[in-house]
Amino acid sequence: MTKAQLMTTLAEKTGMSKKEVVSFMETLTSMAYSEAKRNGEFVLPGFGKLVRLDRKARIGRNPATGEQINIPAKKVVKFKVSKVAKDAIL
Repeated sequence: MTKAQLMTTLAEKTGMSKKEVVSFMETLTSMAYSEAKRNGEFVLPGFGKLVRLDRKARIGRNPATGEQINIPAKKVVKFKVSKVAKDAIL
């Protein structure tokens, strides 16, 4: 489903205008990004949560040459699906 199809379907099912649905989704997305950046996580009940994690520095291998390389520490974002969503899908 494309973004346009999603917005149209949501507008039809909620009775809101497509413009209102797009505005709502943009607001929700920006809230999710800012909360995950500030607090380290953003929870969307019944769906899942965005989590910001700190990955430690480690030693890896270049698969082509087998040479050891240092992989620096970095921050990553993961999405954890809620149990309710897993049960509904699976």
